[in-house]
Amino acid sequence: MSEVKLLAFSGSLRVGSYNQRLLNIASGLARDAGAEVTAIALRDFHLPLYDADLEAEGFPETAERLRNLFVGHDGFLIASPEFNGSVSGALKNAIDWASRPRPGDPGPLPAFRGKVAGIMSASISSSGGLRGLLALRQILGTIQTLVATEQVMVPFAERAFDGAELTDRMPRQMLPGLVNRVVFLAKALKTGLAN
Repeated sequence: MSEVKLLAFSGSLRVGSYNQRLLNIASGLARDAGAEVTAIALRDFHLPLYDADLEAEGFPETAERLRNLFVGHDGFLIASPEFNGSVSGALKNAIDWASRPRPGDPGPLPAFRGKVAGIMSASISSSGGLRGLLALRQILGTIQTLVATEQVMVPFAERAFDGAELTDRMPRQMLPGLVNRVVFLAKALKTGLAN
């Protein structure tokens, strides 16, 4: 049985997404580092936009399934596209649903509190999605997720990949450091060493 379970997902719903390619590489590195990785696609959950009235009528089954995945993992690998200087609506909506309290919760924010996230972005812009990662870091910090200080940005993503392979030297060199840090911190948090 693996020591650490990581949930890996991209904030992009697009088939052939550069962020999905980046996430796939990071997931492979995490498995090599000894983590158990569950890779999901947000497009498979068909989440409604978060609405407190809808929540009061009955928590959507797809949101419940997604939230249970968040709760059941020790940390996250998140590839976040930059939409208008922030995170995608799909990513923010998934986080909003997963953060909602449910009957029987052992404490506040069980999907996020005391967990670690590694964040990365691929963008056709020269900044590599930096503004989106800054927004994501703020969102995750607000819901008590420890975000690794390392982050990976892939600028000019349309020429940074050769098929599934990341060919841009700088992010390719930085990605293992980010993934190893997430695995290390997830183990530390799980065993109580970081408390």
